[in-house]
Amino acid sequence: MASATPLSRTALTFYTLVALIAFAANSVFCRLALSNEQAVPLIDPSSFTAIRLASGALMLALLMRLTSTKNRTTLDKSSAQPHGSYLAAVLLFVYAIGFSYAYVLLDTATGALVLFAAVQMSMMLMSYIQGHRLNRLEILGALVAFAGFGYLVWPSVGVTNGELSISGMVLMAISGCAWGGYTLLGKGTAKPLFATGYNFIRTIPIVLLMLALVWLLSGLMPVDAMQSTPARLAFNVSAQGVLLAILSGALASGVGYALWYRALSGLSANHAAVLQLLVPVIAAVGGVIFVGEQLSVHLIICASIILFGIALVISAKTTYKL
Repeated sequence: MASATPLSRTALTFYTLVALIAFAANSVFCRLALSNEQAVPLIDPSSFTAIRLASGALMLALLMRLTSTKNRTTLDKSSAQPHGSYLAAVLLFVYAIGFSYAYVLLDTATGALVLFAAVQMSMMLMSYIQGHRLNRLEILGALVAFAGFGYLVWPSVGVTNGELSISGMVLMAISGCAWGGYTLLGKGTAKPLFATGYNFIRTIPIVLLMLALVWLLSGLMPVDAMQSTPARLAFNVSAQGVLLAILSGALASGVGYALWYRALSGLSANHAAVLQLLVPVIAAVGGVIFVGEQLSVHLIICASIILFGIALVISAKTTYKL
């Protein structure tokens, strides 16, 4: 979201810090709502995803309306066409649904780490496919990050159920790759707030189709299979679960993205990339404080290796905009 005047150092620091906390809060909200350690989870993953995307769309629509009013512009049908795309909306949905189902299986810190690393690596891979050739430092950083991932996956620790850890990591990696593709599609957009807002709105038909499919499957499958992890195909909605989904969509996603785009007007691509290294760290702290999770030495070592590798790639040469 462009700004007519430069941000002050204080405002830039505030917007950046709040946005990063909001990104990490998504992991905490999702984990609180979907934890399989509870006898009855607060909400099922599909309902969480639907409410998150719908509330995010409403919040972003409100922010777009306020921005348009301030700038004396309109949000008529014709003005909506250039913003975002249906492909971006599909990737946004894949990110959100993968994120929700992965957090049935992963703890907060592990999920945030896998998500963030998958985003960065997928963007780096797509940049390579588009013609950018990695220099030695970038290659070294990529190898270090992949080594950290191998060390993370090998003993299958840092998750709520060792047998399901790989499934959770694969789901979160798919989610991260979708977000990486979504980010690259929006690269260089003149109005990122509007593009994101319309992309959220475009996910609503996909959400309705998903809910219809889950309803159909829940009617065909045995009760035991519906309730089993990781299927969780039965609808299960509580007031607390709905509230967490709304907080994730409207605040952590809607307001968080808006503040991040505002902060980007005063950040270089390098600074933005490096600052996002803090998101898994903040999420891990949030998991300890609000979810009662424990951080293992193994996970701390893995996170350090992976983030160090990504930092090497970023510091070598930024070839994509976050």
